[in-house]
Amino acid sequence: MKPTSEITAGHAVLETVIGFMGIAWSEKGLIRLCLPERSREAVERRLLRHPGVSTSTDQPRWVVELIASIKAYAAGEDVDFSDVPVDLDGVDDFRLAIYHAARKLGFGETTTYGELAKRAGHAGLPRETGAALGANPVPLVIPCHRILAAGGKIGGFSAPGGSTTKEKMLAMEGVRVGPPPAAQASFGF
Repeated sequence: MKPTSEITAGHAVLETVIGFMGIAWSEKGLIRLCLPERSREAVERRLLRHPGVSTSTDQPRWVVELIASIKAYAAGEDVDFSDVPVDLDGVDDFRLAIYHAARKLGFGETTTYGELAKRAGHAGLPRETGAALGANPVPLVIPCHRILAAGGKIGGFSAPGGSTTKEKMLAMEGVRVGPPPAAQASFGF
């Protein structure tokens, strides 16, 4: 077994207040992030079915810090993941541009697929932008949940729980999506 300082790849499943989450990393950075599931086993299966995910569970320092940050985020804290190293080897230039633009969105900040495409230098490609975000290997770190459909609608989300998960993540960041709440009926005026 390699000493911690020499670890080049691994994975971890972590329990948070919103469910079990998982991460996998290479010597270059994060390669996978699994959003909440109900069981540790489900997350482990999802992680290990991806090529390049190591069975090692030894954690370099930056991974220990990332796990603490993910747990803090899940507990409702404002966490900035923009400095987390990400290994996107094999990702095409279009998706790289979309992911780079998405990483600039801060906690509680949203935009639309069309606007994100424009910011990434690919104006007029909102559907392709949505497809790129649907293939995002590291949601949360590349905050695809912060991208909305035209008109402020929630849009799709490929994580477990779909759009409901996206809406919950946005609510954790103080973002409300959808129509305003109904007026309080008890006043009758």
